[in-house]
Amino acid sequence: MNLQSFDSLASGFASTERMPVLFVGHGNPMNAILENETTANWRKMAEGIQPKAILCISAHWQTRGTLVTMAPKPQTIHDFGGFPKELFEVQYPAPGAPEAAHLLIQQVKTHTVEEDHEWGLDHGTWSVLIKMFPKADVPVFQLSLDHHMSPAAHYALGEELKALRHKGILIVGSGNSIHNLRQARWNSDQPYDWALAFDSRIKSMIENQDHQSLIHYANLGTEALLSIPTNEHYLPMLYTLALRNPQDQLTFFNETIEMSAIGMRSFVLA
Repeated sequence: MNLQSFDSLASGFASTERMPVLFVGHGNPMNAILENETTANWRKMAEGIQPKAILCISAHWQTRGTLVTMAPKPQTIHDFGGFPKELFEVQYPAPGAPEAAHLLIQQVKTHTVEEDHEWGLDHGTWSVLIKMFPKADVPVFQLSLDHHMSPAAHYALGEELKALRHKGILIVGSGNSIHNLRQARWNSDQPYDWALAFDSRIKSMIENQDHQSLIHYANLGTEALLSIPTNEHYLPMLYTLALRNPQDQLTFFNETIEMSAIGMRSFVLA
């Protein structure tokens, strides 16, 4: 991209009032077609937000290297199995945001972000946005999770995205702060004691802006290791925390634990 074309691109995302940033516990893909307290809160949190584009960092796009989607018409990816036909029929036909994706690449100075023209919108993205922005009229793009990077490196990359908040881009981390499918009890919402304890610690550390402890979660003991057996659902939360501005107010929502071992804790920084 030459300088003239980049200047033209940047003018389309001129500095504007700071966008909020969200972390959303997305949980069960069925939330895309259900109406419940969780989905009602997703809808409520999006009220009044009018972004130029949405960047989603989803637990469900892990790659070698860091990629950003460029597709002008991203496909709706049904990356799951064993669910009703109705869920597989859901489409979220939001346009892509290649201009915003190019802007992201320009913002990141210490890390190589490569273009991806194949990936669409996985369920970590569309199952949430279909409730928040049901008209699918806001351009959406995704940033992948490089599974070779440390949590600290993911957090540092998130810090480099702060300027996008002033360009009309809503950034959404989508995962789960606690995610242990092996321990999940599909017909029970009675949380394990370790899940309750770790959820309480997470809340306290977020409130106290103890980001270093959250980054180095492996040092937090057995409760943390049970809550985060693999970290792909946890990492999007670190991106959201890295984007925190000193003026931001913290609001928690969906503070439940589903299936005994899936933490739905979500928050907005605005």
